[in-house]
Amino acid sequence: MGRFTDLTLNGITYGMIYAAVALGLVLIWRATRIINFAQGGMAMLTTYVAVTLIGNHIGYWIAFVIALVAGLVFGAAVERVIIRPVEGKPPVNAVIVTLGLLILVEAVAGAIWGGGDRSFPAYFSETGLRAGGRQIAFSPFDIFVLSAVVLMLLALAVLFQHTHTGLRMRAAAFAPEVARLLGVRVGRILTLGWALAALAGSLAGLLVAPKVLLYPNNMDTVLVFAFTAAIIGGLDSPLGALVGGLVTGLALSYVGGYLGSSLETVGALVILLVVLMARPEGLFTRSRPRRV
Repeated sequence: MGRFTDLTLNGITYGMIYAAVALGLVLIWRATRIINFAQGGMAMLTTYVAVTLIGNHIGYWIAFVIALVAGLVFGAAVERVIIRPVEGKPPVNAVIVTLGLLILVEAVAGAIWGGGDRSFPAYFSETGLRAGGRQIAFSPFDIFVLSAVVLMLLALAVLFQHTHTGLRMRAAAFAPEVARLLGVRVGRILTLGWALAALAGSLAGLLVAPKVLLYPNNMDTVLVFAFTAAIIGGLDSPLGALVGGLVTGLALSYVGGYLGSSLETVGALVILLVVLMARPEGLFTRSRPRRV
């Protein structure tokens, strides 16, 4: 029972990180119908910004905030300069561009910081808490991870549901032509969507870095699992990103804990195939009537 509890807690922690990256994928998909395969690489780059600042004796929280702001600006710049020219073009164009951006970002990171592994400090202790006379696999840092992702999700929920900006973002995502006729600056809204998605990815990068070593392609596996989470929940559903992240995190934790870590990727693939066969649109995406 104790092992099951530890695996569950570990799965929830990693699941929230996958959910943060999946949310970024969902935000971009809803706005532009593009899958950003460079999401992980962009998060990795801002994590290097944070670790460089900390290494130069900048306070942890100052570096943390600067990295998030860097992610926000980076996302907006990518949409304006790289993505906008291919919006509305054949989908394969965007796939090639985002994959090229991923390769470029990882190459730049390797050229600047080298390809070696780096450790990233955790502000809170990573030692497991004690409960019921035993130490569990849940630390103060894990509590911080959960709190940070939940706060981000709540903030985005408030933005989308209770602000004029959120209303414009939803209108631009689902009916851009109508939104333009109503005076919504759709271009700016799309830029904001990419910026928020990059912010979510940057947060995930900062949260996962203390758990794994930092190197130019350290977010590639996280992106694969986050993509799985987004598909499970539904690419149009922010709530689905959260649930999909938790399902993916728990499944990988159980598979790795009971069957071996080498089978984690296989476990994610099996879950993805089951969901695609049973409900291709995702668990939280409403089925749309087919038009003829």
